[in-house]
Order: sequence, then structure tokens, then C-alpha cells
Amino acid sequence: MLKEFKKFITEGNVMDLTVAVIMGAAVKEMVDGLINGLIAPLIGAATAGVNMKEMAVTIAGVKLQYGLFLDALVKFIIIAFIVFMMVKAINKGRDALHKELAPEPTTKTCPYCKSEIDITATRCPHCTSELTE
Repeated sequence: MLKEFKKFITEGNVMDLTVAVIMGAAVKEMVDGLINGLIAPLIGAATAGVNMKEMAVTIAGVKLQYGLFLDALVKFIIIAFIVFMMVKAINKGRDALHKELAPEPTTKTCPYCKSEIDITATRCPHCTSELTE
């Protein structure tokens, strides 16, 4: 049973998931810092210091705190935008790394008959013209 557990833990999928969870927690801390340290104060300044979390309405003695929802919605939109920008940047970098170089040409065009011929040819096999290129 211990060997099975060791095999389970050391499999690639479990290790990948572990790394993903740790990285996700680190990204969450970074995004929380960005929101709480920069974006939330800017929103507060733009809304004349109104704290969205405290927005509520009382209907028939029941307090509906719609401000909590608005605050969560704004945070979600900001986080979704940040994640989108991160994924976009990562994909752009990955595409640049994996961009294949154009293969070397293996053919050329005969300047006389315009036929496609081997790049090393010294005479065109179609029109028999001597090639100086």
C-alpha cells in the first residue's frame, strides 16, 4: 500500500497539480495586492470614497447587502482581465519560441521558361537554357 501511495504521489499529474496549486496561490496573492493596494483605492477615489461593501437596502426589515455582490463582481472582472493579459503574454512568448524557421528552398524558377527546377541545377531540364545564377 505504501508503494502504491508513493507511485500515486510521484506521478506526473499529481506533481503538475501541486505546482499549479502553489503557483495559483502565489498569483492570487499578487492579484490581491494589486487590487487592494492600487485598484480599490483608485475606485474609492473615483466614487468619492463610497465603500461598495457597505451598500445595502432594507426591504421589509431584511437588509440586502448588494454592495458585497458589486464588490465581488468588480474584483472578478479585474482578476479575469489580469489573467487574460497574463495568458495572452504567455501565449505570445510561447509562440515566439516555437515559431519555426522557414525551410531552405529546394527549388528555383528558370528565368527563361519560368519552370520550377532544382536549386542546384546549372541547366534547365525543360528549356535546356544554361543557368548562370
